[in-house]
Amino acid sequence: MHKKFGLVAAGAAMALVLAACAGGGAGGGDGGGGDAAQQQPADLLVGVAMPTQTSERWIADGNSVKEQLEQAGYQVNLQFANDDIPTQSQQIDQMITQGADALIIAAIDGTALSSQLQTAKSQNIPVISYDRLIRNSADVDFYVTFDNFQVGVAQAEALLTGLGIKNADGSPGSATGPFNIELFAGSLDDNNAFFFWDGAMSVLQPLLDNGTLVVKSGQTTIEQAAILRWQQETAQRRMEDLLTSAYSDGSKVNGVLAPYDGLSRGIITALQNAGYGPTTDGGENPMPIITGQDAEIASVKLIADGVQSSTIFKDTRKLAEQGVIAAEAFLSGSQPEANDTTTYDNGVKVVPSYLLPVVTVFKDNIQSELVDTDYWTAEEVASGQSAG
Repeated sequence: MHKKFGLVAAGAAMALVLAACAGGGAGGGDGGGGDAAQQQPADLLVGVAMPTQTSERWIADGNSVKEQLEQAGYQVNLQFANDDIPTQSQQIDQMITQGADALIIAAIDGTALSSQLQTAKSQNIPVISYDRLIRNSADVDFYVTFDNFQVGVAQAEALLTGLGIKNADGSPGSATGPFNIELFAGSLDDNNAFFFWDGAMSVLQPLLDNGTLVVKSGQTTIEQAAILRWQQETAQRRMEDLLTSAYSDGSKVNGVLAPYDGLSRGIITALQNAGYGPTTDGGENPMPIITGQDAEIASVKLIADGVQSSTIFKDTRKLAEQGVIAAEAFLSGSQPEANDTTTYDNGVKVVPSYLLPVVTVFKDNIQSELVDTDYWTAEEVASGQSAG
């Protein structure tokens, strides 16, 4: 996927024009980086810790951050932890031991890195939390992410649009329900899962209250809906269990709130195995409206094929760019620019943040949002596989 990792606007000069306007302050004492502000990029090492290589999204993020940092002249130590918390802890320890001047961390468990962060703080190494907020620590200096509450709102709105309760322009649709839906949430050790859930429920709860939407399984809390480590297979098993327990009477699922494309594909597999979708005799038991997130190529093809209804596109090239900009700011002795200094309380402090917007992708805007922007090619969409 090398074509997706082009440097949008980086380079050491960029950091010099970033004003110290991070609102509540980005921590880091004198600005972070120790003597790094007096050194050239080629003398500086940035440690980049990503959670896993089992998701194409995290591979893309890691490679994009690495490439952009290297194009700006920095040395980079990129590590993937394969969703194993001790492995990620050891990798970050090694980055610090090897002399990292800054750390960019997408945590597996946002509460599991306190000792590593304390060590980084003691050595004046700035820590940038990448997409997943690191919790319960004062030793986090900055956060780059998307507007995660709005992601949940967008997923819920996409579900309602697919059901016909709302039109694409947000106006009321002609469908009135009631519709049977089931709810899925992300991993409870990922702070973003709560933002996604809260955003979605801010839209769905009134319709659950008035009976337009019905969760037939009765599983309406995030704890009941959560999928540990965002695992596709776990989502498939849960959907199979829901079908067995709540839909054996012949009733149908009309919609599923799924917060991530990997979960969506697991859910779709369970539904297809239960007879949803086109049948061998040419008939059809309609596939429910299923949401998603991350515009993974396998799910984009499913959307193009009319199987999955939507996904939320978060342009990770832009997120990587903001991670690089934040690192450059710290390493030049200044503070990154924040556009949110109130939302992301990690349990100890409000972490200054830079939030990026998101886009809802349906079948009819795959071309404009994903192909025309060079995120995926038409050939990749047609095959459901990345060429890179």
